[in-house]
Parts: sequence; C-alpha cells; structure tokens
Amino acid sequence: LEYRRALANNDAAKMVADVQLLLASKVGAIVAAPVDPASLSHSLQEVMWAGGYVGTIVPPPATSLLNAPQYATGKALTDAAIAYINDKLGGKANVVLLTQDQIEFLAPRFAAMRDGLKGLPGVTIVADVTPNPVNKEGGFETMSTILQAHPDIDVVLGADTVVLGALAALQAADKARPDQFLGGIDGEPEAVSEIKKADSPYKASISLSSPVFGYAMGQHAADWLEGKSIPQAMDILPSALTSENLAQYEADLADPAAVYADPARRDFYLKMYGNICYDTRDQYVNFPWSSETK
Repeated sequence: LEYRRALANNDAAKMVADVQLLLASKVGAIVAAPVDPASLSHSLQEVMWAGGYVGTIVPPPATSLLNAPQYATGKALTDAAIAYINDKLGGKANVVLLTQDQIEFLAPRFAAMRDGLKGLPGVTIVADVTPNPVNKEGGFETMSTILQAHPDIDVVLGADTVVLGALAALQAADKARPDQFLGGIDGEPEAVSEIKKADSPYKASISLSSPVFGYAMGQHAADWLEGKSIPQAMDILPSALTSENLAQYEADLADPAAVYADPARRDFYLKMYGNICYDTRDQYVNFPWSSETK
C-alpha cells in the first residue's frame, strides 16, 4: 500500500483541492481533520460514494468518526484541580478559565469546569475569557492583562497551548509559584515537559492520545480495504497526566501498535461504537456525533 500525507496548513481551499486530487487518483482511504467541515463535506462524500473509507477527527461526514467526550474531558481536568485545591490550598483559590466557547463542540469542556468549581465555596473565578488568538501568544497576552487586576492567581485551566502562555506570563511577572495548579487539555509535549519539572506550577494535562487514535484510524482504514466491518464511531477517552503516571503514558505513545493489540490497554484510551462495512457504506455518519448527546 502507498501512503501519502497532504498538509493543508489550515487552508480550507487547499484541503478541498487535496481531497479532490486524492479522489481523482482513486485512493482507497482518507483520514482528515477538516479545517472547514462545510466546504470539505461534499468532497468527502464523493470518496465514500466511490467506495472509499473516510475517517474524520470530530466533524462529519465519515465512514468512521472520531470524537472525544468533551464534557468528560473538561471534568477530568476539573476533578484534578478540585482535588488539588482541597488537598493543597485549603479549599480556597482564585481561578482563571481560558476558554474556547466560540467553538461549539469544545464548549462542553468549559461547562464542566464551571459546573465543578461552583460547588467549592472558597473558589473565586476571577476571569472566564477566551484568548484571542487561542494559542500560546494569546494565552500570554490574556494572562498578562488579568494579572494587572488580579495579581494573585492560584489555578489556571484551559487548553495546553493557552495555559502554557499563561505560565510564561506568570513567570514574566514574577507571579509563578510551586503551589499553583496550572492544568491543560491535549497532552502537548511542552506541557508534559513542564509537568516533569520539580516545583513546576504546571501540574496536569488531559491527554487525548493522538498516536493511539491515529493508529486505530489507520487500522480501520486497512480493515476496510480488506472488506472487514469497522466501528462507525470512536471516542478517544481523556486521561489525566501527572508526574506519577507519565512514564507509562510515554511508553504507550512510543508503541501505539502494542496498545491497540492489547484489549485492556486499548480500552483505556478508546471506546468504539456501532459498525459499518462496504455493503452498508451508504449509512455513513452524516451528523455531529457525540457519545454524550442524549
């Protein structure tokens, strides 16, 4: 089998052109992380109508769609923060939430954070804001502004990329402390490096293990090409990375094939739903699927 990578660099038009090129060359399987789902939708449908496999990360349409339980992902980080606030901070904390509420499918993460923290009478959310842009630089600028009004921050939660920016702002303002709890989502390598440091304010990251789910999507594509039935949807389950469990996590990332081959290890990261095969290919997922939708 020939493997190709088409990098769109966040360019929706280029992604459509790439898929059209792959369609014209009669590829058997495509895995995509759509930049603009609406503009890419028809091209992906054309691949499926031609009998090919389409795996997507979050938005439909897809033969097999990957998502994360977003509320559970936010709750996993919040639970870790709450435990730390109660155990290390005497139940009291000034909290900053760096959100992404403008992205509909990510909003449940931050709803979970608010739901969890409102149960702690000693917690004050001093800022609940979406950085612009949502990246390390945006996190730095937003946190720098917050510190002017609220110089004593105990907890910062958000995506790793913006929380790393917030950490840099705390350090630049000489407001970083070993007893702070900074926690993010995504298991970014820089966040993992911070967690490893002694006395780092960065205490946890919620991993959505991309090597494991990437391997699974590749395996499903291979199974499809062999005429097998595959799952129609798959959750990548959130896992809280701390200094205590990083070694096992890094071992799993280094060998995702071994994780996938071991049902117990695979089930720690992945949960699969339904099935689809070539004969039922017209029943592909064509709606925004989430295991948390009732």
